[in-house]
Amino acid sequence: MARLRSFQRLAAHFVDIADFLLVYIEEAHPSDGWVSSDAAYNIPKHQCLQDRLRAAQLMREGAPDCPLAVDTMDNASSAAYGAYFERLYVIQEEKVMYQGGRGPEGYKISELRSWLDQYKTRLQSPSTVVIQV
Repeated sequence: MARLRSFQRLAAHFVDIADFLLVYIEEAHPSDGWVSSDAAYNIPKHQCLQDRLRAAQLMREGAPDCPLAVDTMDNASSAAYGAYFERLYVIQEEKVMYQGGRGPEGYKISELRSWLDQYKTRLQSPSTVVIQV
């Protein structure tokens, strides 16, 4: 939940230059599977989309101002983006512009913040136009 709050603060800070989306994927540490000793919630492995949608509501509570999507039961988004367990991306015009490391170790909000700061600076700096006569 602390990571969600950090993500939400980041989204609020850069709302003027980016749209943010959370995608809930399969549960990394289901209560009936590979259980984490520091798991904040008791979420069993999703057996159907309704299970996944119910679990995703916990994510919504952690970041209520961010739009939320839920991965399909065949984990298409997770597979396409290598997101298992968690990952940060910037996608612009259907192109991956930033790809964070795989979580939990590679999930670095500070790295994404730096990328967005640099992007914002580029947006605000005047463009150089060369005219050849």
